[in-house]
Amino acid sequence: MTAAESRRIVIGRIAGHFGVKGWVKLQSWTEPRDKIVEYRPWLLELGDQWREWQVAEGCIHGKGVIARLQGVDNREQAAALIGANIAVRREQLAATKPGEYYWADLVGVQVRLTDGRVLGTVKNLLATGANDVLVVQGAREYLIPFIRGQVIKQVDLDARVICVDWDPDF
Repeated sequence: MTAAESRRIVIGRIAGHFGVKGWVKLQSWTEPRDKIVEYRPWLLELGDQWREWQVAEGCIHGKGVIARLQGVDNREQAAALIGANIAVRREQLAATKPGEYYWADLVGVQVRLTDGRVLGTVKNLLATGANDVLVVQGAREYLIPFIRGQVIKQVDLDARVICVDWDPDF
């Protein structure tokens, strides 16, 4: 991973077009979900390249979020962006408080059981509604509920280790 890639944090994707004036529907991974339109500029992954785009405006529409990007003025231009990941530079994100972290901070962190055995590393995280889930890749793939105290015993970002109380045979 290059230094530029490590500073890029994916916060959503373009899920569709909206209307005929170049608006796009967003799948947002920010909290709250409409926070995605406050980040400027966006970096869009188009094919194997990242391109910077300015957000002209955006808002919640029904149960989703929509946005208009500068230079995207019609449905065809918007349709060409469908599927693009939306990222921001790490420095655009607010600083975390002690004990807080972004999901991106957890990717690649080693996961150990309370007895010291290594399960693998965090591949990604899933939002399930009930609780987030760590996807850990080791000898096999493990789905570990991110429940602080009960399952997640410690997150040490300096040591790049998460300690879990989990049955790997579950």
